[in-house]
Amino acid sequence: MSKAAGPAQAQVARFRKSTCLSVSGLAVDYGTTRIIFDLDFAVEAGQVTIVVGPNGCGKSTLLKAMARILRPAKGAVLLDREPVHHQPTRKIARRIALLPQGPVAPEGLTVRELVSQGRFPHQSLIRQWSREDARAVAEAMAAADVTEFADRRVSDLSGGQRQRCWIAMVLAQETEILLLDEPTTFLDLKVQVELMQLLHGIAHGAGRTLVIVMHELNVAAAFADRLVMMKDGAIVAEGPVREVFTTGNLSRIFGLDAVVLMDPESGRPVCVPRTDLARPVAAQ
Repeated sequence: MSKAAGPAQAQVARFRKSTCLSVSGLAVDYGTTRIIFDLDFAVEAGQVTIVVGPNGCGKSTLLKAMARILRPAKGAVLLDREPVHHQPTRKIARRIALLPQGPVAPEGLTVRELVSQGRFPHQSLIRQWSREDARAVAEAMAAADVTEFADRRVSDLSGGQRQRCWIAMVLAQETEILLLDEPTTFLDLKVQVELMQLLHGIAHGAGRTLVIVMHELNVAAAFADRLVMMKDGAIVAEGPVREVFTTGNLSRIFGLDAVVLMDPESGRPVCVPRTDLARPVAAQ
């Protein structure tokens, strides 16, 4: 007779079963300027979807619309087939967490205090801080490997450590969907890889669904389950990494002349830009 699933296994099963996020005919404006045009795609539950594209192509705008921060000019973001903008803010905040680009913690805030802010959607006039909140914060800090910094000020930590604290905060929110805008920007490559390993484990180990906006193409290809490539406010290519990360798409979307190779160890694609450096230098 099989043993009953514990709380952690039950939470993983709940996340993987319940997540259903998509965009349908989505268009978003800033003032009178249209930034996103008629997007359609569905996010795969329990996987890492990474959105890449040139600067100004609408990646962050898409993420903000999915998080219910920006209202569509047309179409909808759907959670369980219901537009997120028709659902109460607190209800959405219990299911979708957003980590914006370059967040800044208030001066003097400790790591524990920052991570505790992730519990705000679960608070109310009736329900104040509880053992459940304390458990969620402790588990989030442990998952992001920042427990040892709990009583230190966020401002005293390194860039990579601070970013782990912000990730712990969105984990403490205990949503099944995490939206992260440029979580590895301005970090050393080693730290980028460590953070992406953490996020990949959150999806595949904890059953969360992640949508991440990134600039670093090879890091994105190394960790994405699915890639979404955007240009000029539209999705140009979307699907499994090996199908999307191609020489043709890199040229068409980024204007990048590159060779795409397969890493023999991971089986993941890697782009190597073509340069003039390998060509013989003409005699003077």
